[in-house]
Amino acid sequence: MSGDEILVGYDGSPDAALALEWALDEAGRSGRPVRLAYVFEWLTVAGWIGPGVAPGVWPDEAARRQVEELVQRAAADTARPGLTVTGEVFDGPPALVLQERSARAGLLVLGTRGHGGFGGLLAGSTAVSVTAHAHCPVVVVRGNTGGRTRHVTVGVDGSEHSLLALGFAFEQAAARNVALRVLRAWHVPPGQRPPSDPENQAAVRADRAELDEPLGRCERAFPDVDVTVRMAEGSAAALLVAASRDAQLVVVGTRGRGGLAGMLLGSVSQQLLHHAHCPVAVVRER
Repeated sequence: MSGDEILVGYDGSPDAALALEWALDEAGRSGRPVRLAYVFEWLTVAGWIGPGVAPGVWPDEAARRQVEELVQRAAADTARPGLTVTGEVFDGPPALVLQERSARAGLLVLGTRGHGGFGGLLAGSTAVSVTAHAHCPVVVVRGNTGGRTRHVTVGVDGSEHSLLALGFAFEQAAARNVALRVLRAWHVPPGQRPPSDPENQAAVRADRAELDEPLGRCERAFPDVDVTVRMAEGSAAALLVAASRDAQLVVVGTRGRGGLAGMLLGSVSQQLLHHAHCPVAVVRER
């Protein structure tokens, strides 16, 4: 696999088809190859999980051939001029396999949930594990994938992870030729007075000034991107979920300043994975 490859978790489900369509659009902008990855998951009892096939004893060669045909047919049916689309079947727990394969990819794209090897992917710990441990940015395709004239939104709190997200968001906005909205949330510390308090106003100005240097670097690198910065009081997760209604992509880091040391995926990222109204990109350092 190439490090520029777009890896798509694919199992033939409607959500996986949406993820594939999103990945193909991304590949059309970037020229990167796309690889579909179907991952078999086996059970501790005699049986396996697969799309549209009755449970049987593992391994089942007929079932595996069916899955290989499914993946190859999907790759062939979605082929576009100038794009390379391939498919491959892997064995093992989906989360672990996708985490390992992401080390050789430039982007990992997943649907909200699937059947077969991806059953309940975003319902619990598996989704958190994939997004937290992947070695490249992960895009979870959920909600409204249309509205191509809509902007890209990114949540920034000044942490290292959020600044990585900021750079990724600039790249996406430039490639899509849309505006970028930068959101920084703040809240009144316990025991302090409302936002009209001069000390709070000074804190907000200091937070905004902290963004000037990283924003300046990105704006020099992407001078054609129209950027708007919004400072808003409230929960970062709630504000970003609300902002995702009008965005075509919302971008965050794996965790920010509010995360506990050692946490691989913060509460804001997790809330977006479950509640955003558009695709979510979670960015971490390779």
